[in-house]
Amino acid sequence: MRPVMNDAYLLLGSNIDAERNLPAAVAMLSKFGHIAGVSRVWQSAPVDGSAQPDFLNAAVLLRTPLPAAELRLSVIDSIETSLKRERDPNDKNAARTIDIDIVLFNREVAWVEHRRIPDPEIVSRVFALQPLVDIAPDYVHPDTGVSLKRMLEDAAGVQELRERGDVALTSGRGTTADAQAES
Repeated sequence: MRPVMNDAYLLLGSNIDAERNLPAAVAMLSKFGHIAGVSRVWQSAPVDGSAQPDFLNAAVLLRTPLPAAELRLSVIDSIETSLKRERDPNDKNAARTIDIDIVLFNREVAWVEHRRIPDPEIVSRVFALQPLVDIAPDYVHPDTGVSLKRMLEDAAGVQELRERGDVALTSGRGTTADAQAES
């Protein structure tokens, strides 16, 4: 019997050695399922306007047999640790080598630790919506009943993004565009 496969939509962000850490994170994630989609890489200023380097963000669709809690607690935490992620308890928006969040999981609403899935912040955050639209424009958000593409259109102008074509992420089989075509 084949295991049930889950669609985990992950948002990756980095502003410390991001050009190395984002591809490394995608490669590590590929060991825990099938990378069915990889977005383009987008650059944005820190959300809180702090004086730190811009972030590079991308989204990945990982088809995995793992449930959300195991993916978060076993896989994502270990990848963040291996890429030297340090959490500042006094500044949740501090610079980071890598941040991986499960922002959508199948079409479910769930809690993993203290985090809600779908992440309620994605509905208004262009840096999250644009990469997600790259891989799943027609995904209908379980809370709002609105497609990701429509949410991005509604949030247009809220935050400036710049595509970083010089940072290529792959699914393990080819380029970003190859992975986008699979989803």
